[in-house]
Amino acid sequence: MPLLMLKDLPRYDCLLKAAERYPAFDLTAHDAFLHLLRTADMVFGDVDHFLNRHNISQGRFTVMMLLHRPWIESCTPASLADESGVTRATMTGLIDTLEKDGIVERQADTHDRRTIHVRLTAQGRENVEAMLPEYLQCVSHTISPLNQKERKELVRLLQKLQEGLTPASLKPSPQPIES
Repeated sequence: MPLLMLKDLPRYDCLLKAAERYPAFDLTAHDAFLHLLRTADMVFGDVDHFLNRHNISQGRFTVMMLLHRPWIESCTPASLADESGVTRATMTGLIDTLEKDGIVERQADTHDRRTIHVRLTAQGRENVEAMLPEYLQCVSHTISPLNQKERKELVRLLQKLQEGLTPASLKPSPQPIES
């Protein structure tokens, strides 16, 4: 589902009229911002299309990818929630669904039975390995219009924008991710 909710971006001349009406309106900032939002919407749309073909939600895919990292054998639900930017309650729901489907398993810590670890099952690893080539191809296709120099410049510019964001804007949303 698109987040921007605009079928078409405003034409530049419409932005010029807004700049005349509102003195604080920064024409180039709004033009860049709207294009950034539109691009993000289109990228999310491509990812959603990929996930829908695999009948998996973004939240479940994120958990699977976090657990698939080669240097990670298992994670606690709390660390998964922190890393994915969702509440612990949301993460519990995601893990419940993945466990029901045989993708992950919970295991009590051998030294502290109060601590639970989550890990991919063999089936979960197989599912990730089956999806990864297509996912990586999707990512490559998204970025393919840019050459290597442009990609590095895009990363530099996005990091510069991220530095300007307030910490409050980086906190997890109170709305849960679909499970």
